[in-house]
Amino acid sequence: MSGIKLFKGEFKKKLDLLIAPQIKAGFPSPAEDYLHESLDFNRDLIKHPEATFYGRVDGDSMEEAGISDGDIAVIDRSIEPMNGDIVVAYINGEFTIKYLDLKHEKDGYIELRPANKNYQPIRINEFDEFEVWGVVVWTIKKWHGATF
Repeated sequence: MSGIKLFKGEFKKKLDLLIAPQIKAGFPSPAEDYLHESLDFNRDLIKHPEATFYGRVDGDSMEEAGISDGDIAVIDRSIEPMNGDIVVAYINGEFTIKYLDLKHEKDGYIELRPANKNYQPIRINEFDEFEVWGVVVWTIKKWHGATF
């Protein structure tokens, strides 16, 4: 199961962003002109800064969705969760990150679905202490030093 450790972030500085006219997967030409702009997380990635939190993923239950142990999830608490969203949910005293499956709502339950075949869906019914805490809108992944 993948858990998540939550923390509030604050971005007050703009980061320099190197923008190439076209990003290529091969070797770039040294003669290309590069433009310098700034990347402002609040402007470019965060729509609701006052309702946005960050969480470090702990576990591998969302690997097939591209979310790995140690990744940082950007979570917006102001978004209304919809079927199929990746959410951070609070269930029976623990936080978890999963797909929200509302297909069985009329049958009296919903499911939280992992993205790893080694894990089973979590069935939520009226007896569970449950809240969709927020919707995952971005993930930040570390590449340097990654093992494969």
